Amino acid sequence: MPDLDPDEFRRLGHAFVDWVADHRARITDHDVQPAVEPGSVRRLLTDGALAGGLPETPQPLEELLRTVDEVVVPASTLWQHPGFFGYFPANASLASLLGELLSGGLGAQGMLWSTSPAATEVEQVLLDGFARALGIGEAFTFDGGGGGSIQDSASSAALVALLAALERAGGGAWRESGTDGRERVYVTAETHSSLAKAVRVAGLGARALRVVEPVPGTVSMSPDALAAAVAADIAAGLRPVMVCATVGTTGTGAVDPVRAVAAVAAAHDVWVHVDAAWAGVAGLCPELRHVLDGCELADSFCTDAHKWLLTAFDASLLWVRDATALPRALSITPEYLRNAASESGAVVDYRDWQVPLGRRFRALKLWAVVHGLGLDGLRAHLRGHVAMAVDLAAKVRAEPGLVLAAPPSLALVCLRADTGRGPEADDAATRTLVERVNASGSAFVTHTVVDGRYVMRIAIGAVTTQPEHVAALWQRIRADSAALRREPVQPTA
Repeated sequence: MPDLDPDEFRRLGHAFVDWVADHRARITDHDVQPAVEPGSVRRLLTDGALAGGLPETPQPLEELLRTVDEVVVPASTLWQHPGFFGYFPANASLASLLGELLSGGLGAQGMLWSTSPAATEVEQVLLDGFARALGIGEAFTFDGGGGGSIQDSASSAALVALLAALERAGGGAWRESGTDGRERVYVTAETHSSLAKAVRVAGLGARALRVVEPVPGTVSMSPDALAAAVAADIAAGLRPVMVCATVGTTGTGAVDPVRAVAAVAAAHDVWVHVDAAWAGVAGLCPELRHVLDGCELADSFCTDAHKWLLTAFDASLLWVRDATALPRALSITPEYLRNAASESGAVVDYRDWQVPLGRRFRALKLWAVVHGLGLDGLRAHLRGHVAMAVDLAAKVRAEPGLVLAAPPSLALVCLRADTGRGPEADDAATRTLVERVNASGSAFVTHTVVDGRYVMRIAIGAVTTQPEHVAALWQRIRADSAALRREPVQPTA
């Protein structure tokens, strides 16, 4: 028999679940980021557990856990560590892992309604519920003529939105004729690189991407500059296809003026996609919903449950205002996929809402999270991190030698050194601050560049991060900043 029998699975399952529970309980025993060299994991495996290649005969699965402890964990960046403040969070809550277990246990392939009716309809109900809870409008629900799906990432969401936009802009001709080189897509310098990749994957080429100037003094898209760019392109015989507005840019958490951007786009029937991958879930809290102002006017809207909403990767939530838009662009039906339910038009086949044919039952892990915590628990999670960021930003404002590099955005704080010795010295000191924090092992931060200046990013959002972890990070930054003021750092060449 090639598989475990249920009793053996039960025995091993307890051991594996115990391993996960023990790892999470003792996660602070490890450094956030490992001190390893490229190739070190491969060498350990080829000299040890996989010496001689892949095993020809069955091996005890308990040995796998030992190898994970000895090789994998010491070489892993621990995204679930309470001292993880880099990039944006990846909330693999234990509740979501239980939902993931159910999903894997069912082993459903949800490409069609008929291949897994429950996988499709649970997802529909959850996405309608979250559209209402976020306040993005009834038009994004299946009941309202739109609908949502769970993609693997915001990058995939951006790509399928662009493909739907191309189909609409070409009057339905894109599927047959492809692109003609006249298509244009509008972003800002702060827009996530996934949009540039989507343009490339769609075959439009880099020249199709238009970078719109920001509102003076900000990094947010200027509606006036967008209007001018669109008008100029139309006059030149080009075809505006899509504009991407961002709610919570990766660098600084900046928010584009979606309402005004949507008004410009509507005047020329340009598709509006809102990338709110990190910040969109804040809309669950009424007092934070202002960041989603105007998003109800978009054609598509994306936010990630796998960043700040306690759901293990991958779970990116994408809504469209028109439920027929994605199937019009993406549906291809060979004979072996034909079935009575699909032909009836009464069901949603999610394979037509994404690039791959196959899809997992991702909705179960999202359901486990909202079932186990409720919307109130999710709001408390978000509010707690925002409160920590507000407190941290106040400390930065009051601290000599440090300044905020951008306005705080939800749970993201960007700061830099202010040495009084000019930009080069400031950048060198900030870079050293980042290096010293990360070398400590107890915390991990990342950087960005704002107005040409090197900046430390502190993204508060790990599942287990509490005020004491932010306080410990702050004390280290404060002490290192004071030391650097006494010992000036030389700018790097």
